[in-house]
Amino acid sequence: MKLLKTLSPKLQHDLLVLFAAGLLFWSGLAALLPTLPLYIQDAGGTSQDIGIVMGAFAVGLLASRPSLATLADRRGRKIVLLIGIAAVAIAPLGYLLTDSIPLLIAIRAFHGISISAFALAYTALVVDLSPVEHRGELIGYMSLVNPLGLALGPAMGGFLQEWVGYEPMFLAAAALGGLGWICTARIQEPESVHPLDPSSAQPSGQFWQMLGSPRIRIPATVLLLIGLAFGTLSTFVPLFIKEVGVNLNVGLFYTAAAIASFGIRIVAGRASDRYGRGPFITLSLVFYTTAMMLLWQANSAASFLLAGAIQGAGSGTLIPMISALMADRSHANERGKVFGLCMVGFDVGIAIAGPIAGAIATQTGYKNVFGLTAGLAFLSLIVFLTLSSKSLGHSFQFATGRGEDVYAIK
Repeated sequence: MKLLKTLSPKLQHDLLVLFAAGLLFWSGLAALLPTLPLYIQDAGGTSQDIGIVMGAFAVGLLASRPSLATLADRRGRKIVLLIGIAAVAIAPLGYLLTDSIPLLIAIRAFHGISISAFALAYTALVVDLSPVEHRGELIGYMSLVNPLGLALGPAMGGFLQEWVGYEPMFLAAAALGGLGWICTARIQEPESVHPLDPSSAQPSGQFWQMLGSPRIRIPATVLLLIGLAFGTLSTFVPLFIKEVGVNLNVGLFYTAAAIASFGIRIVAGRASDRYGRGPFITLSLVFYTTAMMLLWQANSAASFLLAGAIQGAGSGTLIPMISALMADRSHANERGKVFGLCMVGFDVGIAIAGPIAGAIATQTGYKNVFGLTAGLAFLSLIVFLTLSSKSLGHSFQFATGRGEDVYAIK
């Protein structure tokens, strides 16, 4: 935390306002995690319906990703932040007004614009403001909004739904988004942080072509596999706990994940500036694999909470480290597109996880679904260890902290 004291007062203020906006964003978004699947079920939805509705989030995310990434590079980060936080404020009101499955699919797709916009622009702006030699550390500190929001939001949403029902819960989530929009509107993006002249930006048609670059392709593949695991977890953990018959408030599962995510981010970012991003990405994938295996065998409140904590440690390491890795591998005027493209893998994973896992769960139950996700997480570890650099040897050395990132821009 000593790093923050070395920054100018204005920069400290801007980062504080940005942090508050991020915290409200993730709290409002995460408030629906333990409750929306149950809401869909109570509306008469089947397991497959629940998977389709929840997966539609990533459809909106994917559809808006190219244009929003380009907008962030051409027009600056703030306008994209405002778009994202507006979606978080509006979507809960849409859920409140209908229990029609087709309409819920459409609203969920609109909701997906939120992460596509806010998370991308938030990370890009943090990197823009970060001293290069302390990039990982500052990303780690500023990314704490994610675990804090994932601790506060689900706990609030779960308890409100249990105590007073769905309507107050949806209204509270919308209110958090509205407060976040007010904070975001106060962010002053320095002129020096704005991208280069719009005419210098790449045409939007080249967005997808960049995905073939080796600096982006393998991180995106890793995130695809983890996105499949995370999409299954975020959609079906509430229903799995209910199926097993464990007496556990689902919000506490996400709280356990958030606490672990918070703790590991404080140390991982700073350490990665010294030891490299590779070993921490590897560690995160080990955490994910272990968490999915524990969920596969979970049959008590303690086992679910332990799995949640380990998954939180994996998530709290992986996303900030991938963000820092992509910052290392990109120029400032392409950063929005590079971040956006890399996260496409995660988006696709979430998009297809719900329908696929829902179809499997209908036939075999939720338990076997988590056995499958354990295999996917382990596959992501193998991919990173063997393909993250220009050769097998370089990949293993980079992934274990014994070699440099050959794709980093000096």
